[in-house]
Amino acid sequence: MRVLVVVATQSEIGPLISDFGFRISDLDKPECYSLTTHNSQLTILITGVGMVATAFSLGKHLATHTYDLAINLGIAGSFDRNIVLGEVVEVIDDSLSELGAEDDDTFLTIDELGFGEGHFKSTARLSDFKATSLKQVSAITVNTVHGNEISIKKLASHIHPQLESMEGAAFFYACKQAGVPCLQIRAVSNYVEKRNRDAWQIGPAIKNLNRFAADLLNQMDRR
Repeated sequence: MRVLVVVATQSEIGPLISDFGFRISDLDKPECYSLTTHNSQLTILITGVGMVATAFSLGKHLATHTYDLAINLGIAGSFDRNIVLGEVVEVIDDSLSELGAEDDDTFLTIDELGFGEGHFKSTARLSDFKATSLKQVSAITVNTVHGNEISIKKLASHIHPQLESMEGAAFFYACKQAGVPCLQIRAVSNYVEKRNRDAWQIGPAIKNLNRFAADLLNQMDRR
């Protein structure tokens, strides 16, 4: 099975790279790592932060390489206080929440304008691989992460997202265009609130994310 793991930064996936023994790939040095296991060919693509970097890097890569599955791994902020900091979740739908136009106090999505698509769903699920189930959530993808109480309340009132990241929907979009089955797994590092770095749990989120990713790849390899 050919599996592509897509991540914004090396720091989010460092433990998986070292524990699995990934090596710099000849495909796209130095942003790409590869490993051949018993039943799988695994590749890690580090795209850079944000939807533009993700869409460009992933689109470029998928133009010349084929995969049976793409997995987006990363950390995220949560609007939903029922999600515990450090918890790993499966994002099953994601939106480009800023893509559209203002009509006075009303926001028109790119879909409503008739100029494109801004909402995407995963085309693979953990259940497809008989993997450990996770809480399934919805997310938005943003250029500017929220840290202002007024903008947070305004967003929550008309979209009701559970998570936000800077890459998820762009990942779904690129995979859809390339016809690659995809799923998104994120660990919650912080709550979406007035910026408060002292409350962030990045270390535990990355640890839990990498532990889950390692278990998932091992399960896939045993199939």
